[in-house]
Amino acid sequence: MHVPDGFIDAPTSAVTGVVAAGALAVSLRGARRELDERTAPLAGLVAAFIFAVQMLNFPVAAGTSGHLLGGALAAILVGPYTAVLCVSVVLLMQGVLFADGGLTALGVNITDMAIVTTVVSYAVFRGLLAVLPRKRRSVTVASFVAALVSVPAAAVAFTLIYAVGGTTDVSIGKVATAMIGVHVLIGIGEAVITALTVGAVVAVRPDLVYGARGLRQRLRLRVNGSLVDAPAAPAAPGPVAVRTSRRTLWVTGLVTSLVLAGFVSFYASANPDGLEKVAHDKGIDAKAEKHASAGSPLADYGVKDISDARLSGGLAGVIGVGVTVVAGSAVFWTLRRRRHDDVSPANPGV
Repeated sequence: MHVPDGFIDAPTSAVTGVVAAGALAVSLRGARRELDERTAPLAGLVAAFIFAVQMLNFPVAAGTSGHLLGGALAAILVGPYTAVLCVSVVLLMQGVLFADGGLTALGVNITDMAIVTTVVSYAVFRGLLAVLPRKRRSVTVASFVAALVSVPAAAVAFTLIYAVGGTTDVSIGKVATAMIGVHVLIGIGEAVITALTVGAVVAVRPDLVYGARGLRQRLRLRVNGSLVDAPAAPAAPGPVAVRTSRRTLWVTGLVTSLVLAGFVSFYASANPDGLEKVAHDKGIDAKAEKHASAGSPLADYGVKDISDARLSGGLAGVIGVGVTVVAGSAVFWTLRRRRHDDVSPANPGV
């Protein structure tokens, strides 16, 4: 789904850039309300994990592969505003360092992969939680469906953007049919990865999952024939017992990301992803341009001058995870500090 330079004309790319910039500005303010001392470290890790898993293309049809987009996963784990920032950090690192996704198309990619997937998935997720039983299992089920829907939604968004600013004369009907069809299949993989990851975190630290907050069902009592909520029980003294410490969870997540990007990625499918396949088959890529970062030492997810493909790709993946977790953590810790400053005694009215 990473749109290269040349697929979309300059005016449309500029408009999507403005849309993306506006959404990022709103997300920066919104994330300050979502991030606290528990979720700020997790947000940087989520960005790094999405980067790592996006290197793992999985086969979905003959000659076609797919990979995680990550909007649903990030929204459920750390909140929708923070999720937009997480995916945007990943896209920026990929475009600048790895020549993956055009720089002039960065606004298109943020709009499509960060904004659309997050908004659609979180709306579906919240809608499902409103009708499902208030249990942890419902979070996993809702995560699966939300992620599944988010991928074809992104395909629809790309089709609409292409209809407005596509640089080649290709039938929009053919583009829509091909894009939505293949991305429904990719959505299944997205749903499985998202549900497994969310389920794993919920199992050990449900308090760290943004989408699982407030799921404990209130006790109801029958009074004069009517059911009413029982008074909230007083908080138990001392810290709440948890299965896994935040530090252990963070280290486990980081090691997992490094292993996925540094080792498992070598065995990922080499077939083109959904957009690449459709672009080649339908002629959308006729005016594709050379990436501005094509000369980067890490272009195409390999380290320049290292001939061994396994070592080159693995080292590039490890570097990518490291850079992404540092960049993401810096952004989210800064936002958390801004939130702390805003609610400090010196600024009680802000």
